[in-house]
Amino acid sequence: MSPAVFGHGHLRLYLLFVLDERAMHGYEIIQALSDRFGGTYVPSAGTIYPRLAKLEAEGLVTKQSDGRKTVYAITEAGRAELNDRRDELEGIENGIGDSVRRLADEVRSSVSEAMSTLRAELAAAAREARDDARFASASARDTATSAAASAAAAEASEAVREATTSLHSTISESRSDSRAQVQRAEVLLAEFRQDLRTELRGAAARGTVTSAVIDELEAGLSRLRADIGGTLG
Repeated sequence: MSPAVFGHGHLRLYLLFVLDERAMHGYEIIQALSDRFGGTYVPSAGTIYPRLAKLEAEGLVTKQSDGRKTVYAITEAGRAELNDRRDELEGIENGIGDSVRRLADEVRSSVSEAMSTLRAELAAAAREARDDARFASASARDTATSAAASAAAAEASEAVREATTSLHSTISESRSDSRAQVQRAEVLLAEFRQDLRTELRGAAARGTVTSAVIDELEAGLSRLRADIGGTLG
């Protein structure tokens, strides 16, 4: 198991550092953290939002709705804590450099393994093409037929190589886009859950939460889940 990227309490402080640059919504915060790690580490919405909620409860950040997004901003109290812990923040920055190098090594190792597998697949395809060429050559009646078989085998080998490379590239791009969309969905769900919980607690304090409201919530979520499930196939 890889070591933790942030030490205990360090992510909380680093979120204040990120928000000290400018106010951001949740997905921007995740992207800002990912950029600082050169894309080798992308925190999940489940990692970020609970810490933002705690920072808000402590009065260190605020949140405001901006259309369908929730924008977080550091408060003066948050800046005061950040300034008080500048030395600790410097240590975190140094640790991030070490983490980036470690994560980059892990990524290189994974890529190396994937390339080794791809080379093995290409070698196997090339062997099959050569076997087919030898068989065609052995059964050929003249030199022209043998040459044609060899050329066909070479073309087949090249076609296999190009098709395999294209397939791996397509799969990689598709998976990368899917991961980005899943991350975006996690952010949206986390924001929806947090905003709805705040509204429900306020309504509960006013005594306006009824069974009919919750029944409608349950029915609406069921419909949405069915619609999304149908779209995903």
